[in-house]
Amino acid sequence: SYSFCTLLREKEIANMDVRQELIAMGIEGSANKVAVGIVKEDGTILANVRKTYITPPGTGFQPRETAIHHQENLLGLVREALKEAKIEVKKLNCLCYTKGPGMGAPLQSCAIVARMLSQLWQIPLIGVNHCVAHIEMGRVVTGAQDPVVLYVSGGNTQVIAYSNKRYRIFGETIDIAVGNCLDRFARVLDLSNDPAPGYNIEQLAKKGKHYVELPYVVKGMDMSLSGLLSNVEAITKAKLSGLTDKNQAGPNAGKGARKDKKTCMTIPDLPEDLSPADLCYSLQETVFAMLVETTERAMAHCGNKEVLIVGGVGCNLRLQEMVAKMAADRGSTPCGMDDRYCIDNGAMIAYTGLLQFKHSNMITPLKEATVTQRYRTDEVDVTWR
Repeated sequence: SYSFCTLLREKEIANMDVRQELIAMGIEGSANKVAVGIVKEDGTILANVRKTYITPPGTGFQPRETAIHHQENLLGLVREALKEAKIEVKKLNCLCYTKGPGMGAPLQSCAIVARMLSQLWQIPLIGVNHCVAHIEMGRVVTGAQDPVVLYVSGGNTQVIAYSNKRYRIFGETIDIAVGNCLDRFARVLDLSNDPAPGYNIEQLAKKGKHYVELPYVVKGMDMSLSGLLSNVEAITKAKLSGLTDKNQAGPNAGKGARKDKKTCMTIPDLPEDLSPADLCYSLQETVFAMLVETTERAMAHCGNKEVLIVGGVGCNLRLQEMVAKMAADRGSTPCGMDDRYCIDNGAMIAYTGLLQFKHSNMITPLKEATVTQRYRTDEVDVTWR
């Protein structure tokens, strides 16, 4: 006896010679963005629509509320994507969804819709790794062939290169991701979450004049960001509360670093006119230097001549500038994208699912069409390369 998805696959194979090109729909909802994309097998993007769950300044997004946001908007996005692509459902060869990694409740909300539509439309269902989807979208948009990948987002920070049918992780954060680090600091400064806290930190950093030395923690090929975040938070709170003001700090003010009694963090001697912009600038420069260092080391090890930046933080123009400078010094080619494709989107899920569908018959049976919050980049068989 054949499973439902096996029968669907045989149906698609029988019809492949009739159709001009394979087309897939992708559903993404691993964090605060819910998105739907429709893509052809050659990478042509027919539709790429999304909505973002934005919370008040100084707050983050919780799984339950984020899932409700996705539930309320997903079907409308599906209709919008079909209308934008100007195609009918019968033209779709497969339906792809984000299997993980990500936040459990939002992932589950999107997976339920994907399972429902797969059965309703009678097309195969493809579970896609979110991280691999970022890489494949970057490759098709930029034309990069075999790059070292710097993957930087709210939930992931990895330095990746392809080898022997897998995307191998050469280095990563050992605690929090770079996007999470920036977002949490934005909360300390009470910055807006619209369009994104990291974007608002980037804009503020452009006005920075003073660089404050922060912990620089690179351990081999890995990096640590939690201590750096705690340090800059302590400096910010100390400055805002007047602990570093020379008129209030006592006779030793201006004579070197000292400890904050509440946090036990070392507070350096700071300029009197230190501003939030200076702190954003200092945080960006320190974190991005760590990322560039580990990326360059991976390039030297692998001998790659391309470097690709993917993930939401990859939109940051300062990070792109620093990576481009490093690549130029090595005689290599930097590959970057704008927010249409760096930020979580449905097109990347559709395109990667289409690769799986076309090259390896990686259809997800209905009973296995679940989600997982921990789904590492190097767990996926990259059979299409």
